[in-house]
Amino acid sequence: MTETREKVLEIRDLNITFNTAAGPVHAIRGVDIDLYPGQTLAIVGESGSGKSVTMKAAMGILAKNAKVDKGTILYTYRQDNGNVKTVDILKMKKQELRYHINGKRIAMIFQDPMTSLNPTMTIGKQITEGMLWHKRANKTEAWRKAVKLLEEVGIPEPEKRMKNYPHQFSGGMRQRVVIAIALACDPDLLICDEPTTALDVTIQAKILELIKRIQKERGISVIYITHDLGVVAKVADYVDVMYAGKIVEKGTVEDIFYDPRHPYTWGLLSAMPDLDTSDERLYTIPGTPPNLLRETPGDAFAPRNKYALKIDKRLDPPMFKVSDTHYAATWLLHERAPKVEIPAELKARIDRMLKGGGVNA
Repeated sequence: MTETREKVLEIRDLNITFNTAAGPVHAIRGVDIDLYPGQTLAIVGESGSGKSVTMKAAMGILAKNAKVDKGTILYTYRQDNGNVKTVDILKMKKQELRYHINGKRIAMIFQDPMTSLNPTMTIGKQITEGMLWHKRANKTEAWRKAVKLLEEVGIPEPEKRMKNYPHQFSGGMRQRVVIAIALACDPDLLICDEPTTALDVTIQAKILELIKRIQKERGISVIYITHDLGVVAKVADYVDVMYAGKIVEKGTVEDIFYDPRHPYTWGLLSAMPDLDTSDERLYTIPGTPPNLLRETPGDAFAPRNKYALKIDKRLDPPMFKVSDTHYAATWLLHERAPKVEIPAELKARIDRMLKGGGVNA
């Protein structure tokens, strides 16, 4: 990326291995991510591609059997005294992370609100908890701000609802409460891990609009972890496509939707439901994701890629530059590679998207 502003988050060459009973799993393989102030980045890919693990590493909340083999996660923030500070999350002690970063400056919204909320505590207590700990707010101030937050996320009768328990809310309302908790300490980075998966489509749209509105009002940066390209089209500025623990394509949302270059991205876009498609059945990417217990040489996507070249079985492709904002890790972009056209049905779909007003229409 060509921007010169201070980055909020810069991940470089991140490699993570999980020690399992079956052997070591190299789950994250050389991931690079850049995020700037006020931007929305979407990390997309199938389940098990490494999206959530990467962001849990950025939060310092990896599982006990995870080992960071190498890499840096640089997070830049403004301290309470106004000075700008950059820290490497991977070098911080757990106590430092809990006190200075988690919840206070980087907050995370998980896909199932019931796993985030304590069923034995009132909603009010759960929202004020972070403020009392991180901000050293007094109880009256914290209570007042919590009521305002509930109002901000669209919960009616916030004063009354503060005394309710999680089971007294609907799924959509619980997710709004989780958003209120995440915003309680005024973070400058919000990580949303499949925040709308468990919700129906009407509530999903409201939650996405709510996050967008709050982001605009507060000027915070947002990272979405999702497999749903429909969500990506609505919210993202930039997109990183992940496969088998590696980013295989990255660019602006327009780059990825209008000019995709990696066959895996072609497959993801082709699998999106489309009322105007001529296909009788919804497209699916053939095969299954690789078993990272048994790493094989070459491109991990090669066994599922009908456009794979001989070199794909021997060498993992580097990131090729398409433009200043667009990169893809596929040998098809090598100057000596044969010319492979984007699938005809996907090209027709992109043309329909452009005629309909674009990805955000």
